[in-house]
Amino acid sequence: MNNTLRTPVNKEVNVTSMYFKNRSQHLQAFPRRIEFDGNEYTFVESGFRYLVKKGQRFVELFDMNDGVNSYRLKFDNSEHTWTLVGMGELPRAMA
Repeated sequence: MNNTLRTPVNKEVNVTSMYFKNRSQHLQAFPRRIEFDGNEYTFVESGFRYLVKKGQRFVELFDMNDGVNSYRLKFDNSEHTWTLVGMGELPRAMA
């Protein structure tokens, strides 16, 4: 989600659905649907997951999209909270 149109949000969201990918003999969980500001957003089943160490703990970052917009989500495993870090339009292909 290297997108210059991203708008910072940094607000907690509810993840209402997850899906799983089988990677190297183990399952990885990804957010499928979130609720934010009274709206529901459903992602396509393709996304990127990054594991980032912050001090002594880890957070997971997810770059997701719904086919129109891109979203960066953060899951803090120690707090068990999801944060919508930012969102923006997906880049359009040039003709």
